[in-house]
Amino acid sequence: MADAGLDDELAAADAVVCELDLLDERSLAIAGNLRLAVSCRAAPVNIDLDACSRRGVPVATTPGRNADVTADLTFSLLLSALRNTSRAEAWLRAGSWHGDDVFEPYRIFRGLGLRGRTLGILGGGAVGRRVLARARAFGMNVLVYDPYLPGDTFGDEARLVPLEELLACSDVVSVHVPLMESTIGLIGAEQLATMRQGAYLINAGRAAVVEEQPLIDALRGGHLAGAGLDVFWTEPIPADHPLLSLPNVTLTPHIGGASDDVIAEHSRLAAAALRAWHAGAEIPAVANAAALRANA
Repeated sequence: MADAGLDDELAAADAVVCELDLLDERSLAIAGNLRLAVSCRAAPVNIDLDACSRRGVPVATTPGRNADVTADLTFSLLLSALRNTSRAEAWLRAGSWHGDDVFEPYRIFRGLGLRGRTLGILGGGAVGRRVLARARAFGMNVLVYDPYLPGDTFGDEARLVPLEELLACSDVVSVHVPLMESTIGLIGAEQLATMRQGAYLINAGRAAVVEEQPLIDALRGGHLAGAGLDVFWTEPIPADHPLLSLPNVTLTPHIGGASDDVIAEHSRLAAAALRAWHAGAEIPAVANAAALRANA
């Protein structure tokens, strides 16, 4: 924001809403009257939270803004991985379907149905719960690993189980835990080896939750039948990255939240935060509650 040529507006502002904008120390130095900042993110990665807290400026967030579309993309990756739709389309577009063997695609792209199979969901938050609902609609059984939830959270819809049990019993594992110190490398070589032979891994959450080289090894060696990935350890993914040469991997370029619906949803949540603040009511989600209390 400090480089946007909005010095007069920032100086006059009581509140700012940041979508792609960066609200840093330089911006805050200009915005001397600021009393509220809203980040269009579940976690305010585009706002210097410590600097705002030092100034007593509460930072509201927009949790769950992209949960539905990320769950949709997750299920798109899951279906593509299990039914080989991306590979089949590329094969078809390349002109590989010939009249001398019209049944060839039936043989080489034969996939798995979902009904009766088990989906293991890592993380029972906003996205994980929506993936659960989609899986149940497809007739899947669902296991969830989330050490912060009570055992009866999902009732008859899903069972909360330890990580080891989820990995050993799931046909597909989908990653939806938040990125924090305890989840970086949560799925490494040992955990991948625990997964069922021929299982699939889907990650439209955070790349760092799954260790990169062990995943590549499991896919190359055939322990895992395939994977669907929307997130990568280096973005953009390098052109010579080994994942790009693996035929059993479906890849998308971090588009989980790429939807106009997300913009509409975080705008709605930001507006709700502004209305609550203006009315002196409780703001639904605040990243630095101490600053809010200091500002009361």
